[in-house]
Amino acid sequence: MNELSLHILDIVQNSIRANASLVQIIVNEQKASNIYTVTIIDNGHGMNAQTLSNVSDPFYTSRKTRKVGMGVSLYKMACELTEGSFTIESEENVGTKVIAAFTNDHIDRAPLGEIEETLCILVLNDKDIDVLYKHTIDTSEYVFDTREVKQVLEGIPLNNYEVIMWIKNNIKDGINTLEEERK
Repeated sequence: MNELSLHILDIVQNSIRANASLVQIIVNEQKASNIYTVTIIDNGHGMNAQTLSNVSDPFYTSRKTRKVGMGVSLYKMACELTEGSFTIESEENVGTKVIAAFTNDHIDRAPLGEIEETLCILVLNDKDIDVLYKHTIDTSEYVFDTREVKQVLEGIPLNNYEVIMWIKNNIKDGINTLEEERK
């Protein structure tokens, strides 16, 4: 995968399959320390110790439809290629936390990509799941939270075309503003 947003989508799809009702995606760019982290936290059913120990093995999957699970192992490899780190913490009936750390200016660090598209795909998911997206660049922060949007919309569904286009543009504009503030 050549964009981090695609890795994020893959990990969050695991959260959805784990019946999470809330997924937090936190992107933190710290230029001074040259660290770029992506943290994904869900409140799904979590993993037992056996599954957790096997989850980054590309030949392990809990799915019954195929015999391999490349997503986590590819994401881990993307981190390690940039001299970064990858950790997963999980507790049954509590949830899972995936932390991917990259060397920010490393030539092999993939760009974030079109995160607004990824978040819209998650919002359009058939399951009733809330998404909190927080993006920090140094000391500036942008936050998007479907719980807040739902409250403002007072019953208008998030999959309404005008709403989803507003969400997409709001996220894109928020990240563009962060990047402009950095300059």
